[in-house]
Amino acid sequence: MELLGSTLTATYAHPRPTPTNFLPAISTMASTYRDRFPHYNLTHSLSLPWRPSTYYKAASNWPTLDPYCTRSQRVSESTMLPFVSNRTTLFTRYTPDDWYRSNLTNFQESNTSRHNSERLRVDTSRLIQDKYQQTRKTQADSTQNLGERVNDIGFWKSEIIHELDAMIGETNELTDIKKRLERALMETEAPLQVARECLFHREKRMGIDLVHDEVEKELLTEVDIILCCQERMKLYLDKAIAQLAANRAAQHELEKDLSDKQSAYRIDDKCHHLRNTSDGVSYFRGVERVDATVSVPESWAKFTDDNILRSQSERAASAKLRDDIQNVLVVTANEMWNQFNKVNLAFTNRIAETADAKNKIQTHLAKTLQEIFQTEMTIESIKKAIVEKSAFLKVAQTRLDERTRRPNIELCRDMAQLRLVNEVYEVDDTIQTLQQRLRDAEDTLQSLAHTKATLEHDLAVKANSLYIDQDKCMSMRRSFPSTLRLVGFC
Repeated sequence: MELLGSTLTATYAHPRPTPTNFLPAISTMASTYRDRFPHYNLTHSLSLPWRPSTYYKAASNWPTLDPYCTRSQRVSESTMLPFVSNRTTLFTRYTPDDWYRSNLTNFQESNTSRHNSERLRVDTSRLIQDKYQQTRKTQADSTQNLGERVNDIGFWKSEIIHELDAMIGETNELTDIKKRLERALMETEAPLQVARECLFHREKRMGIDLVHDEVEKELLTEVDIILCCQERMKLYLDKAIAQLAANRAAQHELEKDLSDKQSAYRIDDKCHHLRNTSDGVSYFRGVERVDATVSVPESWAKFTDDNILRSQSERAASAKLRDDIQNVLVVTANEMWNQFNKVNLAFTNRIAETADAKNKIQTHLAKTLQEIFQTEMTIESIKKAIVEKSAFLKVAQTRLDERTRRPNIELCRDMAQLRLVNEVYEVDDTIQTLQQRLRDAEDTLQSLAHTKATLEHDLAVKANSLYIDQDKCMSMRRSFPSTLRLVGFC
């Protein structure tokens, strides 16, 4: 094995200085240097880093002194010196001073090489120690940065979790009040149907009772109020559905961000706890040249902050919408209940008026019937009186007729004759008066009969109105939803 090269690699090392006095050539001294190796010039640069593989290589063939031996043989063969003194004088090329100077030069080069080698060893040891401390500091800085990054991720993760919990709670509350709004909207259908049925039934009133009274006005107002309340409820129901979609979108962004934060936290925490002795560390050539980042710390923090701000904004809008829905539920329930009470009060008043009118009609009908009976009795008495007066008339007329048969001078206009004539006139006048009174009584009876029919018809009308208002309408209105059901509670 042949060793070639030099171990001088420090920046302060310089090539070996060339001696001022060169030794004479020894190419003709084959016999004297037969056992020495030939000198090879260094072909490498002394500024290369220290790598043993650069300066040491194994020789493929052992060097030989064949050229020198062959040349020596040729010299020996060509110069045949018969005397040793001539041969020695011919081959002696150095003086003792040369020999001492050569040794001194070798000693000086040896000292210089050792000094440089010692300096190299000390500087190399110091360099290794400095680089070790620098590497450890760099790794400690990286570990610290990873720790700070883990803390930052943990902070934002806790903020996202807190906001996510708040958003989930707000979404659940908005969902609950949306269900209440839907139930309240369904509950308004029954009062609306009742009001419309009341209007439909009241169209079956008859005669004079088919009036546009206060009850009908209040019923129409109730229908309008219920429809208006339904429109407001539907409007807020649409807003609640849209707000729930916005809440779920913000919640999805938070959940996605949280998932990314958890993955990043797990990865960075693993990197933070990696040590030189940890399992799984390996070389990944060129990974430092791969830049797969898509954000900087400012944009990274702003992204999460924007998600949280968006969630907070949607949560505030959702809370406001919940308050508005609660107010709408209370206001609509109060409006419907107030109108329901107004309608019931109008029904009560109308029923009382109708009942009072019915009672008065019944009273008048009873009196009319009584009067009819009395009139009929009067007619009978008149007829009886006329019959009785006819007998008196017959007697008086018979008397006058008999007296016309008196003979001659006996046909005297005496007091009896005059009285009989007056009696006939009086009785006849009485009969005529009674007959006129009979006709008047019969006309009165006819009028009473017509009044009786009118009263009976009006009584039937009032009874029908009372049946519609009291039995049909008010019986349906007893099932009006309670305030709790109108605000969406079961």
